[in-house]
Amino acid sequence: MPDQAPPPPLPRILRALGVGDRDLASCTPLTGGTYNTVTRVTLTDGRDWVVKTPPPHTAGLRYERDLLVNEVAFCTAAAQAAGAAIPRVVRSEPDPAAPTGAYLVMTACPGRPWHESDGLEDTGDEARLRTQLGSLVGRLHSITGPGGFGYPAQPFGPLAPTWRTAFTAMTEAVLADAETYRAPLPYAVDRIRTVLARAAPVLDDVTRPALVHFDLWPGNLLVTGEPGARAVGGIIDGERMFWGDPVADFVSLALFGELEREFLGGYAESTGVRAEFGASVRLRLDLYRSYLYLIMLVETVPRDVGEESARETRQLVAPHLVAALDAVSRRTSA
Repeated sequence: MPDQAPPPPLPRILRALGVGDRDLASCTPLTGGTYNTVTRVTLTDGRDWVVKTPPPHTAGLRYERDLLVNEVAFCTAAAQAAGAAIPRVVRSEPDPAAPTGAYLVMTACPGRPWHESDGLEDTGDEARLRTQLGSLVGRLHSITGPGGFGYPAQPFGPLAPTWRTAFTAMTEAVLADAETYRAPLPYAVDRIRTVLARAAPVLDDVTRPALVHFDLWPGNLLVTGEPGARAVGGIIDGERMFWGDPVADFVSLALFGELEREFLGGYAESTGVRAEFGASVRLRLDLYRSYLYLIMLVETVPRDVGEESARETRQLVAPHLVAALDAVSRRTSA
Protein backbone atom coordinates (compact mmCIF):
# COMPACT_ATOMS: atom_id res chain seq x y z
CA MET A 1 0.00 0.00 0.00
CA PRO A 2 1.58 3.36 -1.00
CA ASP A 3 2.44 5.88 1.70
CA GLN A 4 -0.17 8.53 2.26
CA ALA A 5 0.81 12.12 1.51
CA PRO A 6 1.33 14.20 4.67
CA PRO A 7 -1.37 16.72 5.52
CA PRO A 8 -0.80 20.33 4.42
CA PRO A 9 1.75 22.28 6.50
CA LEU A 10 -0.65 24.42 8.52
CA PRO A 11 -2.81 21.58 9.94
CA ARG A 12 0.33 19.57 10.63
CA ILE A 13 1.94 22.47 12.51
CA LEU A 14 -1.18 23.25 14.55
CA ARG A 15 -1.58 19.59 15.46
CA ALA A 16 2.03 19.56 16.72
CA LEU A 17 1.07 22.48 18.97
CA GLY A 18 -1.94 20.60 20.32
CA VAL A 19 -4.42 22.78 18.43
CA GLY A 20 -7.48 21.02 17.02
CA ASP A 21 -10.35 22.24 14.87
CA ARG A 22 -12.46 23.10 17.91
CA ASP A 23 -9.68 25.41 19.15
CA LEU A 24 -9.67 27.55 15.99
CA ALA A 25 -11.62 30.79 15.73
CA SER A 26 -10.18 31.74 12.34
CA CYS A 27 -7.34 31.12 9.88
CA THR A 28 -6.63 33.96 7.47
CA PRO A 29 -3.97 33.92 4.73
CA LEU A 30 -1.90 37.12 4.79
CA THR A 31 -0.77 38.67 1.54
CA GLY A 32 2.01 41.13 0.85
CA GLY A 33 4.91 38.76 1.42
CA THR A 34 6.96 37.54 -1.51
CA TYR A 35 8.56 34.32 -0.29
CA ASN A 36 7.11 32.41 2.68
CA THR A 37 3.47 31.44 3.13
CA VAL A 38 1.94 33.42 6.00
CA THR A 39 -1.30 32.69 7.89
CA ARG A 40 -2.87 34.48 10.84
CA VAL A 41 -4.38 32.00 13.29
CA THR A 42 -6.75 33.13 16.03
CA LEU A 43 -7.65 30.63 18.74
CA THR A 44 -10.88 30.48 20.70
CA ASP A 45 -8.99 31.29 23.90
CA GLY A 46 -7.91 34.63 22.45
CA ARG A 47 -4.35 33.79 21.41
CA ASP A 48 -3.37 35.34 18.10
CA TRP A 49 -0.55 33.80 16.07
CA VAL A 50 1.20 34.22 12.76
CA VAL A 51 2.38 30.99 11.13
CA LYS A 52 5.09 31.08 8.47
CA THR A 53 6.01 28.12 6.29
CA PRO A 54 8.74 28.09 3.63
CA PRO A 55 7.83 27.63 -0.03
CA PRO A 56 7.58 24.04 -1.27
CA HIS A 57 10.18 24.72 -3.96
CA THR A 58 13.91 25.31 -3.60
CA ALA A 59 14.43 27.90 -6.36
CA GLY A 60 15.50 31.21 -4.93
CA LEU A 61 18.48 33.40 -4.22
CA ARG A 62 21.44 31.97 -2.36
CA TYR A 63 20.93 34.14 0.72
CA GLU A 64 17.32 32.94 1.07
CA ARG A 65 18.27 29.52 2.40
CA ASP A 66 16.54 28.94 5.77
CA LEU A 67 15.22 32.51 5.93
CA LEU A 68 13.05 31.73 8.93
CA VAL A 69 16.17 30.96 10.95
CA ASN A 70 16.99 34.65 10.51
CA GLU A 71 13.53 35.66 11.69
CA VAL A 72 13.81 33.55 14.84
CA ALA A 73 17.13 35.24 15.56
CA PHE A 74 15.59 38.65 14.96
CA CYS A 75 12.57 38.09 17.20
CA THR A 76 14.67 36.54 19.98
CA ALA A 77 17.31 39.28 20.01
CA ALA A 78 15.08 42.27 19.24
CA ALA A 79 12.61 41.51 22.02
CA GLN A 80 15.31 42.49 24.52
CA ALA A 81 15.35 46.05 23.20
CA ALA A 82 12.02 46.79 21.52
CA GLY A 83 9.60 44.92 23.80
CA ALA A 84 6.00 44.57 22.67
CA ALA A 85 6.73 45.88 19.18
CA ILE A 86 8.47 42.59 18.33
CA PRO A 87 6.66 39.25 17.75
CA ARG A 88 7.45 36.51 20.27
CA VAL A 89 8.48 33.09 18.99
CA VAL A 90 5.93 30.42 19.99
CA ARG A 91 7.61 27.54 18.20
CA SER A 92 10.02 26.91 15.36
CA GLU A 93 11.51 23.64 14.25
CA PRO A 94 12.34 21.72 11.08
CA ASP A 95 9.37 20.22 9.31
CA PRO A 96 10.36 16.71 8.15
CA ALA A 97 7.76 16.88 5.39
CA ALA A 98 9.10 20.20 4.05
CA PRO A 99 12.61 19.94 2.58
CA THR A 100 13.01 23.71 2.27
CA GLY A 101 13.38 24.55 5.96
CA ALA A 102 11.74 25.10 9.33
CA TYR A 103 8.36 26.62 10.08
CA LEU A 104 7.78 29.48 12.50
CA VAL A 105 4.87 30.25 14.82
CA MET A 106 4.96 33.64 16.54
CA THR A 107 2.62 36.04 18.27
CA ALA A 108 0.76 38.55 16.10
CA CYS A 109 1.49 42.23 16.67
CA PRO A 110 -1.42 44.67 16.69
CA GLY A 111 -2.12 47.23 14.01
CA ARG A 112 -2.17 47.58 10.25
CA PRO A 113 0.67 48.35 7.82
CA TRP A 114 1.92 51.94 7.94
CA HIS A 115 1.13 52.61 4.27
CA GLU A 116 -2.47 51.44 4.76
CA SER A 117 -3.10 53.83 7.68
CA ASP A 118 -5.05 56.84 6.43
CA GLY A 119 -4.66 60.45 7.45
CA LEU A 120 -1.37 60.20 9.32
CA GLU A 121 -0.24 63.67 8.26
CA ASP A 122 -3.65 65.28 8.77
CA THR A 123 -3.83 64.11 12.39
CA GLY A 124 -0.22 64.95 13.23
CA ASP A 125 0.54 61.27 13.74
CA GLU A 126 3.19 61.03 11.00
CA ALA A 127 5.92 63.06 12.71
CA ARG A 128 5.34 61.41 16.09
CA LEU A 129 5.42 57.94 14.51
CA ARG A 130 8.68 58.75 12.74
CA THR A 131 10.23 59.85 16.02
CA GLN A 132 9.04 56.69 17.76
CA LEU A 133 10.30 54.54 14.89
CA GLY A 134 13.70 56.20 15.09
CA SER A 135 13.86 55.38 18.79
CA LEU A 136 12.88 51.74 18.21
CA VAL A 137 15.40 51.25 15.40
CA GLY A 138 18.09 52.85 17.56
CA ARG A 139 17.34 50.31 20.27
CA LEU A 140 17.56 47.47 17.76
CA HIS A 141 20.94 48.72 16.64
CA SER A 142 22.20 48.61 20.22
CA ILE A 143 22.08 44.79 20.07
CA THR A 144 25.40 43.12 19.24
CA GLY A 145 25.53 39.79 17.44
CA PRO A 146 26.98 36.54 18.80
CA GLY A 147 30.51 36.42 17.51
CA GLY A 148 30.51 37.45 13.88
CA PHE A 149 28.99 39.18 10.86
CA GLY A 150 26.44 37.89 8.36
CA TYR A 151 23.10 36.08 8.19
CA PRO A 152 22.18 33.92 11.24
CA ALA A 153 21.11 31.12 8.86
CA GLN A 154 24.70 31.05 7.58
CA PRO A 155 23.86 30.41 3.90
CA PHE A 156 27.50 31.09 2.95
CA GLY A 157 29.14 29.31 5.87
CA PRO A 158 29.95 30.41 9.45
CA LEU A 159 29.59 34.03 10.53
CA ALA A 160 32.54 36.07 9.28
CA PRO A 161 35.14 37.71 11.55
CA THR A 162 34.92 41.03 9.67
CA TRP A 163 32.12 43.00 8.05
CA ARG A 164 34.14 43.32 4.85
CA THR A 165 34.34 39.53 4.54
CA ALA A 166 30.63 39.08 5.27
CA PHE A 167 29.34 41.79 2.96
CA THR A 168 31.65 40.70 0.14
CA ALA A 169 30.16 37.19 0.41
CA MET A 170 26.64 38.67 0.40
CA THR A 171 27.19 40.74 -2.72
CA GLU A 172 29.09 37.98 -4.49
CA ALA A 173 26.16 35.62 -3.84
CA VAL A 174 23.59 37.90 -5.46
CA LEU A 175 25.91 38.53 -8.41
CA ALA A 176 26.32 34.77 -8.82
CA ASP A 177 22.52 34.49 -8.74
CA ALA A 178 22.33 37.14 -11.46
CA GLU A 179 24.62 35.03 -13.62
CA THR A 180 22.76 31.79 -12.82
CA TYR A 181 19.33 33.23 -13.64
CA ARG A 182 20.59 35.53 -16.42
CA ALA A 183 18.85 38.43 -14.74
CA PRO A 184 18.76 41.62 -16.83
CA LEU A 185 20.91 44.25 -15.10
CA PRO A 186 21.82 47.77 -16.26
CA TYR A 187 25.54 46.97 -16.04
CA ALA A 188 27.47 43.75 -16.69
CA VAL A 189 28.04 41.60 -13.61
CA ASP A 190 31.83 41.86 -13.88
CA ARG A 191 31.61 45.65 -13.98
CA ILE A 192 29.42 45.70 -10.87
CA ARG A 193 31.75 43.30 -9.10
CA THR A 194 34.72 45.57 -9.85
CA VAL A 195 32.94 48.71 -8.63
CA LEU A 196 31.92 47.06 -5.35
CA ALA A 197 35.36 45.55 -4.76
CA ARG A 198 37.05 48.92 -5.17
CA ALA A 199 34.97 50.30 -2.28
CA ALA A 200 35.39 47.29 0.02
CA PRO A 201 38.05 48.85 2.31
CA VAL A 202 35.46 51.28 3.73
CA LEU A 203 33.66 48.30 5.26
CA ASP A 204 36.55 47.93 7.72
CA ASP A 205 35.18 51.03 9.47
CA VAL A 206 32.48 48.72 10.89
CA THR A 207 33.80 46.73 13.85
CA ARG A 208 30.63 45.76 15.77
CA PRO A 209 28.04 43.31 14.33
CA ALA A 210 24.79 45.15 15.11
CA LEU A 211 21.30 43.76 14.55
CA VAL A 212 20.12 44.97 11.12
CA HIS A 213 16.53 44.30 9.99
CA PHE A 214 17.19 45.40 6.36
CA ASP A 215 13.53 45.31 5.31
CA LEU A 216 11.99 48.26 7.15
CA TRP A 217 9.67 49.41 4.40
CA PRO A 218 6.16 50.62 5.50
CA GLY A 219 4.57 47.20 4.89
CA ASN A 220 6.66 45.74 7.72
CA LEU A 221 5.80 48.52 10.18
CA LEU A 222 2.44 48.21 11.93
CA VAL A 223 0.52 51.22 13.25
CA THR A 224 -2.06 50.94 16.00
CA GLY A 225 -4.33 53.33 17.93
CA GLU A 226 -6.90 55.96 17.05
CA PRO A 227 -6.24 58.99 14.82
CA GLY A 228 -4.32 61.60 16.77
CA ALA A 229 -2.88 59.00 19.15
CA ARG A 230 -1.33 56.40 16.88
CA ALA A 231 1.77 54.40 17.80
CA VAL A 232 4.09 51.83 16.23
CA GLY A 233 2.45 48.51 17.09
CA GLY A 234 4.94 46.16 15.50
CA ILE A 235 8.14 45.69 13.53
CA ILE A 236 7.64 42.46 11.62
CA ASP A 237 9.13 40.21 8.94
CA GLY A 238 12.68 40.05 10.25
CA GLU A 239 13.57 37.14 7.99
CA ARG A 240 16.16 39.17 6.05
CA MET A 241 18.04 40.40 9.12
CA PHE A 242 21.78 40.11 9.46
CA TRP A 243 24.53 41.04 11.89
CA GLY A 244 26.34 43.96 10.34
CA ASP A 245 26.49 47.71 9.83
CA PRO A 246 23.50 49.53 11.37
CA VAL A 247 23.78 52.14 8.62
CA ALA A 248 22.39 49.50 6.24
CA ASP A 249 18.93 49.86 7.79
CA PHE A 250 18.71 53.45 6.60
CA VAL A 251 18.36 52.16 3.03
CA SER A 252 14.95 50.49 3.39
CA LEU A 253 13.79 53.15 5.85
CA ALA A 254 14.23 55.71 3.09
CA LEU A 255 13.75 53.53 0.00
CA PHE A 256 14.39 55.71 -3.08
CA GLY A 257 14.45 58.77 -0.79
CA GLU A 258 15.99 60.43 2.26
CA LEU A 259 15.54 59.99 6.02
CA GLU A 260 13.25 62.44 7.82
CA ARG A 261 14.40 64.81 10.54
CA GLU A 262 11.91 63.26 13.00
CA PHE A 263 13.32 59.77 12.52
CA LEU A 264 16.89 60.95 13.02
CA GLY A 265 15.84 62.86 16.15
CA GLY A 266 14.27 59.75 17.68
CA TYR A 267 17.28 57.68 16.67
CA ALA A 268 19.68 60.10 18.37
CA GLU A 269 17.54 60.21 21.50
CA SER A 270 17.53 56.41 21.73
CA THR A 271 21.20 55.80 20.97
CA GLY A 272 22.74 58.96 22.36
CA VAL A 273 24.55 59.29 19.04
CA ARG A 274 23.65 61.63 16.21
CA ALA A 275 23.78 60.01 12.79
CA GLU A 276 26.66 61.76 11.05
CA PHE A 277 26.66 61.33 7.28
CA GLY A 278 30.37 61.72 6.62
CA ALA A 279 32.32 60.26 3.71
CA SER A 280 32.48 56.73 5.11
CA VAL A 281 28.77 56.53 5.90
CA ARG A 282 27.75 57.91 2.50
CA LEU A 283 29.91 55.41 0.64
CA ARG A 284 28.61 52.54 2.75
CA LEU A 285 25.03 53.67 2.12
CA ASP A 286 25.68 53.53 -1.62
CA LEU A 287 27.06 50.00 -1.23
CA TYR A 288 23.99 48.87 0.69
CA ARG A 289 21.66 50.55 -1.79
CA SER A 290 23.45 48.67 -4.56
CA TYR A 291 23.01 45.38 -2.72
CA LEU A 292 19.30 45.92 -2.07
CA TYR A 293 18.57 47.03 -5.63
CA LEU A 294 20.47 44.03 -6.99
CA ILE A 295 18.31 41.72 -4.89
CA MET A 296 15.12 43.44 -6.07
CA LEU A 297 16.11 43.01 -9.72
CA VAL A 298 17.53 39.47 -9.58
CA GLU A 299 14.76 37.92 -7.47
CA THR A 300 12.12 38.58 -10.14
CA VAL A 301 13.56 35.72 -12.22
CA PRO A 302 13.40 32.72 -9.82
CA ARG A 303 10.07 33.99 -8.45
CA ASP A 304 8.66 34.06 -11.98
CA VAL A 305 6.68 37.23 -11.32
CA GLY A 306 5.65 37.56 -14.95
CA GLU A 307 7.05 39.75 -17.71
CA GLU A 308 4.90 42.79 -16.97
CA SER A 309 5.76 42.84 -13.26
CA ALA A 310 9.44 42.19 -14.00
CA ARG A 311 9.48 45.04 -16.51
CA GLU A 312 7.87 47.42 -14.01
CA THR A 313 10.45 46.45 -11.39
CA ARG A 314 13.30 47.05 -13.83
CA GLN A 315 11.89 50.44 -14.83
CA LEU A 316 11.61 51.48 -11.18
CA VAL A 317 14.74 49.96 -9.66
CA ALA A 318 17.38 49.88 -12.43
CA PRO A 319 17.90 53.69 -12.53
CA HIS A 320 18.42 53.69 -8.75
CA LEU A 321 20.97 50.87 -9.03
CA VAL A 322 22.82 52.82 -11.71
CA ALA A 323 22.81 55.94 -9.51
CA ALA A 324 24.09 53.99 -6.49
CA LEU A 325 26.88 52.25 -8.43
CA ASP A 326 27.90 55.48 -10.14
CA ALA A 327 28.05 57.14 -6.70
CA VAL A 328 30.30 54.35 -5.44
CA SER A 329 32.58 54.87 -8.45
CA ARG A 330 32.75 58.63 -7.91
CA ARG A 331 33.48 58.33 -4.21
CA THR A 332 36.22 55.73 -4.69
CA SER A 333 37.93 57.63 -7.51
CA ALA A 334 37.92 61.00 -5.77
